[in-house]
Amino acid sequence: MKTNVKKPFNVRQLVILGLMTALVMIFSFTPIGSIPVGPLVITLNVIPVAIAAVTCGPLGGAVIGGMFGMFSFLQCIGIGVPSGMGAALFAINPFFAFVQRFIPRVLVGLIAGYAFRIARKMSNNGVGGAVAGFMTAFSNTVLFMTTLVLLFGRTEYMEKLMDGKNVIWFIITFVGVNALVEMLVATIVTAAAAVGLTKAGFIKGKAKA
Repeated sequence: MKTNVKKPFNVRQLVILGLMTALVMIFSFTPIGSIPVGPLVITLNVIPVAIAAVTCGPLGGAVIGGMFGMFSFLQCIGIGVPSGMGAALFAINPFFAFVQRFIPRVLVGLIAGYAFRIARKMSNNGVGGAVAGFMTAFSNTVLFMTTLVLLFGRTEYMEKLMDGKNVIWFIITFVGVNALVEMLVATIVTAAAAVGLTKAGFIKGKAKA
């Protein structure tokens, strides 16, 4: 007896998810995907999350976002490219460190997927990809910093980093150029990927007007 249970991903989407997972691993376990700037790093891991969201929808974005978050947490314990901040947060509270590294990245993938769906309906896949790329990097910064302040804001470590600044000003000055570079790169690369994948038949719709 045949069932009509719809699979969450088709074969092409599974291929994309596999490739994006591999890319996240490469970016997480080698210096290629992390550019240290002070206590933070410019991460390229937002790009595979954005591409997964564009090709596989919000669920696909969440899956690769979860992979990004998991590997980011492993960096806190020295697996992959070491994270000084991650190690400090893990020493304070391992569970909060996991939440702060993992949950925001899952949400980032969901946000990117829905952003693409909305933007492509209003324009085309190229514009949708640009919006998804921007929202991936933007929401990653906002959610990462928000959970950092909420979970660790009253610790001695964070009080030293904040140095008496209010929360909003601290976030703006702390992420600084890092966030702007991530947003620019993610926007350009995801837009180009969306156009290319549409022409290749991986995504339905118009590549561009």
